[in-house]
Amino acid sequence: MKDQPEIRVSATPGEVRVAGLRGGVLEVAAVERTGRPDGVGDLHLARVSALAAAMSGAFLTLQDGTTAFLPEGELPPPRRPIAQALQEGQALPVRLIRAAQGGKGPRATARLSAAELALAATTTGSAPLLLRRGDDTATRLARDWPNASVVTDNARLAASLGARIGKGRVSLVLGTAFDAELEAAFEDLLSPFVALKDGARLVIQPTSALTAIDVDTGPAAGSRDPMAHKRVNALAILEVARQIRLRNLAGAILVDFAGLSVRQREALVAPMAAALLVDPLKPRLLGLTGLGLMEIVRPRIHPPLHEILGTPPTPLTRGLAALRQALRESAASQGTALALRAAPEVIAALSLEAGVLAAYREATGRSLVLEPDPRLRPGQEQVAEPSP
Repeated sequence: MKDQPEIRVSATPGEVRVAGLRGGVLEVAAVERTGRPDGVGDLHLARVSALAAAMSGAFLTLQDGTTAFLPEGELPPPRRPIAQALQEGQALPVRLIRAAQGGKGPRATARLSAAELALAATTTGSAPLLLRRGDDTATRLARDWPNASVVTDNARLAASLGARIGKGRVSLVLGTAFDAELEAAFEDLLSPFVALKDGARLVIQPTSALTAIDVDTGPAAGSRDPMAHKRVNALAILEVARQIRLRNLAGAILVDFAGLSVRQREALVAPMAAALLVDPLKPRLLGLTGLGLMEIVRPRIHPPLHEILGTPPTPLTRGLAALRQALRESAASQGTALALRAAPEVIAALSLEAGVLAAYREATGRSLVLEPDPRLRPGQEQVAEPSP
């Protein structure tokens, strides 16, 4: 039934996309690069590489050479200074609780469950060592949405999800788990523009310091109707909250509502706070700045969507999208080999992404011919028969 919550999981070479729908409306969107997991939830036997008393924490070395940070507050009780709790060179079991960001490594905790401590105690390897991967997005969402059915187009994913959340909840479909409407919705998330009614729109601009969201009233900007801006802002509040969730925006978020004085904008604070209540990460609405910008802070755990996909979309993002198109056309081409013509940087990104082309060959039974074309730009990829 359309009113029932549903999770759709589509696996294609190089990535897994997850959509959570309620009443047929997209409420959760995630993209995982299979060769680049964010590491959140991973259990490690780390090595303490440096104590940082001035930062109230310690730096840890992980198996892949990554440096993680362990805050003093994430040590198990009793609470004590980091220099008394740890020593450089020691092995320490930890779980990653936040992905890397802004050039900084991931954050870790040493507050582990009894099962995690037991697993670390029975390991025979030496630090640093990865003990167990954390749950993927589909598994986490299925646990958060216990009444949702799960539909996937990948047999391996169906089997692994069924083992973790129950086989009765998971369905395997032929073809793709994403229909045209869902594909379009994910494509929209690549754009900084979000259409509202009557020509109004949101403009979402992430920066290294914060994310700015502007409410653009469009034709209503010159309206003499005193209620025009209020109607646009009322619609914008719900969509701002939804886009924050869909794009997994994190950190400082500033929202510039349209056409109202600072005093008039105070009436928008309570509705915005109510719209944010459904967010599982519980963002904090701090109020209005002196300029009348609404200030929101949302916790960061997993990377925002724009960091994974790029703004504008990276050559790899465009290349993986072209691979999805090639998969669809391959299924209808009756065994004919296909070629991907694209900008040289798109071809290079695909060639360097481990396992992606092999996964395409495994899925289709034939290789994809890569044809770099310097006349094309990223976003102008073409799937066709190979050049003679």
